Amino acid sequence: MFERYTEKARRVIFFARYEASQFGSPYIETEHLLLGLMREDKALTNRFLRSHATVESIRKQIEEHTTIRDKVSTSVDLPLSNESKRVLAYGAEEAEQLGHKHIGTEHLFLGLLREEKCFAAEILGERGVRLDTAREEIGRAKPDVPVREPGRPPLLGELSNYLSDPAEKTQPLVGRVSELDRLIEVLCRYSTKSPVLVGEPGVGKRTIVGELARRMVEGSVPRPLAARSIVALHLPPYRVLDKDRSWLERLDRALVAAAKEGTIFFVTQMHDLPGGSSPVSPMHVTELLMRPIVAGKIQCVSTATPADYEKLVGGQHWLAQHFEPVQIASASEDEAIEVLRGLKSAYEQFHSVGYADDAIAYAVYYASRCIKHRELPGKAVDVIDEAGAAAQLHQAKLPDEIFEVQKRIRFIVRRMETAIANHEFEKARFYSDEERKERENLAQLRKTHKLDESPALTIRREDIENVVSKLTGLPVNEIRQSRPADPGNSQDPDS
Repeated sequence: MFERYTEKARRVIFFARYEASQFGSPYIETEHLLLGLMREDKALTNRFLRSHATVESIRKQIEEHTTIRDKVSTSVDLPLSNESKRVLAYGAEEAEQLGHKHIGTEHLFLGLLREEKCFAAEILGERGVRLDTAREEIGRAKPDVPVREPGRPPLLGELSNYLSDPAEKTQPLVGRVSELDRLIEVLCRYSTKSPVLVGEPGVGKRTIVGELARRMVEGSVPRPLAARSIVALHLPPYRVLDKDRSWLERLDRALVAAAKEGTIFFVTQMHDLPGGSSPVSPMHVTELLMRPIVAGKIQCVSTATPADYEKLVGGQHWLAQHFEPVQIASASEDEAIEVLRGLKSAYEQFHSVGYADDAIAYAVYYASRCIKHRELPGKAVDVIDEAGAAAQLHQAKLPDEIFEVQKRIRFIVRRMETAIANHEFEKARFYSDEERKERENLAQLRKTHKLDESPALTIRREDIENVVSKLTGLPVNEIRQSRPADPGNSQDPDS
């Protein structure tokens, strides 16, 4: 029955079945299919529902509308209701009418809208989602191409080892709205010109790109970028080409093919010519990308320091001619404090600590005055991260039984993800049930050991001073002298 379904569409059915079991429903209803869509394809649902708050309100509305019964075991096979069966049939018809070979999440979405009297269609209609409008927008998407997994790069064969998700290791973006908007504008231009973020180390260039990658996955970007993705491309040393002269041609074909599927490449420090040259080759490694970029066949996002970019402009280098600069200025101290306050909860959760307000302010002021070679807010973020890492030495060790449960949960989750990827949904249901049991066990153990009642270690000004001393080699007394001298100054943390 599901041979033509994309992997994402099959996962919607699986998650719908899981939602039905949690409500204690004897059937998979249309509202469960909608919840499965919301869980599996956030880019699709956000495109039409526009905001996370709306998505959350839908779940709340379904919960209020539903009579909650005892949960059904995930090992029990729940049938589709008659309405849900018609939704799947409508989805197949929509795929046929659009000329799409595969049945994807977008076709299931249209199927829900076509079953006009079902609860899911009523929910969507109340929020202004109309069948004709949705069908027209989905029809503009490229046919015959199964929807890619969010955030996952397309397969580039031997290049797969050089690709990664730029959002994986970047923190959430705070501020920088105008810079992000400018980056998006350049990528949406008809000329397919590529942007380069120009700024000193530490100003947050990678974080801006990571935020763009997250928004593209969620679908909260302009329509020209909604069906695209961005992946980080880490070019190998040029000596690879020295060994295999056909590598350049294969690279060119792979990049162009991926670009046709909607991929934008992020190549960090591409404009830093001295850092990328091979000592045994006269050609710079970024010359590998020259042909497809100059021909307008691929788009790249790159980064550069102002000095490196000015050298390229002065030398009329092809990189300067085919990349549009997006200036990223250093944050002021007040702006950096706002950034750290925005990131505070994420670092507190990761390090299991608390940051006093004065610790945030002093991290900025000491970083600004004592740490060289990087700019705000990056170097201040490094300070609070280092302080949180140092605090781990003072944290109590988790009880062995809690550590073992956490390890089992990680193992079960990996097995469940593998089962879903292999379409082994019976195994996936079993692992989902096991994960729920282990998480309930973990919650009980934490309650028994009173871990959630223990106050988090609070990082204060003295901890920040010790960290800055360690990072700079300056004595703590000398660091303290770098504080603003005027106690009435609005930039003094003690004011």
